[in-house]
Amino acid sequence: MSDPQPPARGPLPAEAPDPLGLVQRRTMRVLVLMQIIGTVGVGVAPSIGVLLAGEVTQNEAWAGLARTASTLGAALLGLPLGNLAARRGRRVALATGWWTASAGAAILVAAAQWSLVVPLFIGLLLIGAGSAVSLQARFAATDLAEPHHKGRSLALVVWVGTIGSVLGPNLGVPGEIIHRATGLTVFAGAFLVAAACLGLAGVIVFLRLRPDPLLILQGSASSAALSPAPGGKKRAPIRRILAELRTNRPARFAMIAILSAQVVMVSIMTMTPVHLAHQGGSISIIGITISLHIAGMYALAPVVGFIVDRYGHRPSIGAGILIFGASATIGALRPGDTGWIMVSLFLLGVGWSFVNVAGSALFSRVVSAETRASSQGGVDALANLCGAVAAFAAGPLLAASSFPALSVLATAVLLPLTVLTVRRRHEAAA
Repeated sequence: MSDPQPPARGPLPAEAPDPLGLVQRRTMRVLVLMQIIGTVGVGVAPSIGVLLAGEVTQNEAWAGLARTASTLGAALLGLPLGNLAARRGRRVALATGWWTASAGAAILVAAAQWSLVVPLFIGLLLIGAGSAVSLQARFAATDLAEPHHKGRSLALVVWVGTIGSVLGPNLGVPGEIIHRATGLTVFAGAFLVAAACLGLAGVIVFLRLRPDPLLILQGSASSAALSPAPGGKKRAPIRRILAELRTNRPARFAMIAILSAQVVMVSIMTMTPVHLAHQGGSISIIGITISLHIAGMYALAPVVGFIVDRYGHRPSIGAGILIFGASATIGALRPGDTGWIMVSLFLLGVGWSFVNVAGSALFSRVVSAETRASSQGGVDALANLCGAVAAFAAGPLLAASSFPALSVLATAVLLPLTVLTVRRRHEAAA
């Protein structure tokens, strides 16, 4: 299936009198500012949220479930937020997601202060909405981008999320200040700061993302692409998505790439701290290792975006598969060497960056206007759900085997993607 042509840059809807290039630049400025502030709040969940889960539940099984609650929340809320974007535009959907996450962080203030188990789970589920809209923001960056700039636009929004990933886990510092000033616990103070950041991100995008890039894209699309299904009945969003994926081979390939990369990355990354701890690794060594992994995921994203735009989606996905393979090989051959494990985790992040950025840019390019926002939300929801399942499965797998076996088995998930990439190398670049 050939890629659909981008919408003609003809007359704009009344909502957007500015030229599309100016609107895209404004959109990128708003998304970057929103992403920097919002991801600070999101970054608190996998760090302080994990510690809070253990403190409140006092039970390892319940704590493990609580630690995946935010990922599960992102999975459950991804598709509804995508559908909301399809109906009301990016501005409303992104703001709603950030405000939902802010409400979750506020609930976690109470959970942390009074050690409440049920609010802990509810708050972590809701804060997952922040992860969902942070992912949705990368697609918003491509709505009006030129076809040869989609990779770079998407990668820039991914890259600025690094700031939140670094600052979020350190909200315990302002939490200490709030503790001394108000009497709130340190964890409660940290989530209070997170709630403020998440709420502010929603305010920024709601007030400043005008005109809405997705509404402009939909207004520029042909009436045929947005017409109801035959018989005069408009199919439900999920049915429209499934119908398109059955016939849209490039979109299906991109979805497989995104999901495969997520499963491989999460399954190995989640168990690496456990493996290092079993070897006697200190908290600081574990922290440095995960920081290097995050740097691999996000820090090189602009370079990856340039490579995607310059050399194409499939070669970039192929490069990511090779980097994943190098990471798994190191993990399998040198599991007892902490230095090499750090290298392996860094490469794991870089491999994820290549496959995810290339797959997301391809998906954004080839999906139809009718299902664009809903399909993007659905893919992100599936990615988060697959990540949650991978995190659950990786623990028993590591316990039953070894870290080298986990590395090899996780990377085996890439075999179908590898076959698809190689099989279609003779086709025109996507």
